[in-house]
Amino acid sequence: MSEEITYGSMKDLKPGRFLLIDGVPCRVVEIDVSSPGKHGAAKMRITAVGIFDGSKKTLLKPSSADIEVPVINKKKAQVVSITENLVQLMDLESYETYEVPIPEDLKGSLKPGAEVEVMESMNKKAISRVMGGG
Repeated sequence: MSEEITYGSMKDLKPGRFLLIDGVPCRVVEIDVSSPGKHGAAKMRITAVGIFDGSKKTLLKPSSADIEVPVINKKKAQVVSITENLVQLMDLESYETYEVPIPEDLKGSLKPGAEVEVMESMNKKAISRVMGGG
């Protein structure tokens, strides 16, 4: 696999973008910017949610600081089978099969044969949305 992490700037972040907080790939939910003070630069407080575990994380850094950005690959897969908390998927390019946990917001909407979009980063995979089918 290619490089797992790239680098960006805090001031380039917007809600919906991705960054690494404590080594966890996260999606930015909210950004608060404090105005520059007498003795320092503006600070940014980033609130983000882990894309694989759903954990809420915060990051406080100067707006001029650099951040780590995870490389996220999106792939299409087909649902093969569903158990209580896991779904077995088949990659539509390589035809490999693997299991991932079912996200809370997609429980009940997945059916065998449905096509889904899978986000992959740092050797972890998660279903991001249902494309259709089934």
